[in-house]
Amino acid sequence: MAKVTITQVKSIIGRPQDQKATMKALGLGKISRSVSVENTPQIAGMIKKVHSLVEVKDFQ
Repeated sequence: MAKVTITQVKSIIGRPQDQKATMKALGLGKISRSVSVENTPQIAGMIKKVHSLVEVKDFQ
């Protein structure tokens, strides 16, 4: 599967608890922190939930 890099670009302060939990599950929590993960349907759903807080880059 392809890998994606997810970078947090906005703060989670004032966001709903479910979005905060999703960011923690992705391994994010501070602005400019990045993680590289496999692009699975589960990860895609998590990205969709917090799309306004993150930036996603695809790798081949």
